[in-house]
Amino acid sequence: MKEKKIALITGASSGIGWSTALALAEKGYDLILCGRRSERLQQLADVVKVETRQLIFDVRDKRAVLEAIEGLPKQWKAINVLVNNAGNAHGLDTVQEANLDDWDAMIDGNVKGLMYVTKAVLPFLRESSWGHIINVGSIAGKEPYPKGSVYCASKAAVQYFTDGLRLDLNPEGIRVSAIHPGLVETEFSMVRFKGDADRSKTVYQGVEALRADDVADAILYMVEAPRAVTIADLVILPTRQASAYIINREH
Repeated sequence: MKEKKIALITGASSGIGWSTALALAEKGYDLILCGRRSERLQQLADVVKVETRQLIFDVRDKRAVLEAIEGLPKQWKAINVLVNNAGNAHGLDTVQEANLDDWDAMIDGNVKGLMYVTKAVLPFLRESSWGHIINVGSIAGKEPYPKGSVYCASKAAVQYFTDGLRLDLNPEGIRVSAIHPGLVETEFSMVRFKGDADRSKTVYQGVEALRADDVADAILYMVEAPRAVTIADLVILPTRQASAYIINREH
């Protein structure tokens, strides 16, 4: 009998989350697709050839997260893989000039939201025959860059939460991983610059950035590794990027 596998993916309505859903579907995972845009999740559900369940919530809303995940039908609670992908960047400013609302959005989404989802899903992972949590961090969590202090801090928190989670769950055999992409061409910059398309385009000029599919392929590699193997920490960069802020651009 074919093993039934279920993956829950946050931020599935675009970018890395969308591509990860496609990659896992190809491997036969049924999908719990989470996001804020129901029409986009439905489009994704229409594309994949596996069973899907859609949960509409903002990860920053603790009550909505807990109620949506707890409210899953019993057959959907046998979750094996959690991909904590939802997150955001807001603004590119010095600490002196930054907007406090931007800070709240990043800490609430990138850190607290990821923690809320993990806490909600953990009971089901523990009851499953095997479990794997993958947290999507950033190269920014490894080293800060100018005008990115709070975003970098939020992604550093993802790194340390992941490490602590691995310690806590080690006795239960649940794998815990983090992946830290560098420059990826997605909606990320449009969100960061609040819809300013011209400013957003400059982020990717002169460099072949990673694609969402590249990151999804790496996530799939982590998930599909033998279950006695944990890819604990993986950094993935475009070839022209050497660090969080050193990028060899063509002029």
